[in-house]
Amino acid sequence: MSTPREEVIRTITFKGPSRLVYDFPDKYGSDFAFTGMWPTPDARPSKGIDEWGAVWSNMGNTRLGEVKEFPLKTWEDFDKMKIPDITLPERWDAIKDAREKAGDRFLIGSGISIYERLHFIRGLENVWIDIYQSRDEMCELLDILVDMNLYTIERYSEAGIDGYMFCDDWGLQDRLMISPKAWREIWKPRYAKIYKAAHEAGMYTFLHSCGYIMEILDDLIEAGLDVIQMDQQENMGLKNLSDRFKGRIAFFSPVDIQGTMVYGTLDDIRRYCHDMVSLLGTDKGGFIANWYADPVSAGHRQEAIDAMCKEFLEISKAVYKKLD
Repeated sequence: MSTPREEVIRTITFKGPSRLVYDFPDKYGSDFAFTGMWPTPDARPSKGIDEWGAVWSNMGNTRLGEVKEFPLKTWEDFDKMKIPDITLPERWDAIKDAREKAGDRFLIGSGISIYERLHFIRGLENVWIDIYQSRDEMCELLDILVDMNLYTIERYSEAGIDGYMFCDDWGLQDRLMISPKAWREIWKPRYAKIYKAAHEAGMYTFLHSCGYIMEILDDLIEAGLDVIQMDQQENMGLKNLSDRFKGRIAFFSPVDIQGTMVYGTLDDIRRYCHDMVSLLGTDKGGFIANWYADPVSAGHRQEAIDAMCKEFLEISKAVYKKLD
């Protein structure tokens, strides 16, 4: 019998897992464990002030917060900005026994976003302006974030962590937030630098990114991304994603959290599970089933979550039995 960790690796590398791997609520189980430094410079509190000086407030019926006051309002204050010291020893206590606690599960360590953290510091509209008017200063701050990731990778590698993941939502509902040209000039080489370091440290690379990101998925693959964790697919189309990316990158996804999971019947949800496995995965792997861990804010019914998890588990039994 293969361990959960081995099954995840076979899925990511298209080496033929013996079952569908998944990350579900406790009652259904997970092949994954998660860890990270604490406190992390990428913390996203529901309210309060983070290490960078950003002021957060709660968004309502959700555990998420949003930045109401940005710490770097003008580049004239860049030299005075608080930059968290990522080398503080106490940050790394949380990962010391993470491998032991994870047991035979695949262990993912969280990194530091290099787009979202930037606009938490500067403000989203300011970042869009900086791309054209203050690119040098913006890239200097970006490189600080990259260096933080590189240091984090070193520490995670020492702790026996298997995967490296951070969150950068790049898409609106129907397009990228910035021009693909600017993304390729500024962010692609920085993702490549981080992913190269992670691979050299023996880790697989994961990125959470939602919205319409079709325009940069090829680039992310070229940069070294192994797994794309996307909670939305309907805005891009499962068939479109399949035609362009099936077999080239592993998908780590629940049923679309803004579409079918909210508005579909239980039978719609079950059908969508089958479509995901057949269109995003291959008989050699490439698809990981997931759930959205903040169901209340997304409007997910418990019966919908149960239907999705149970159906994926039934699909695993049926599909992989045929492959034996």
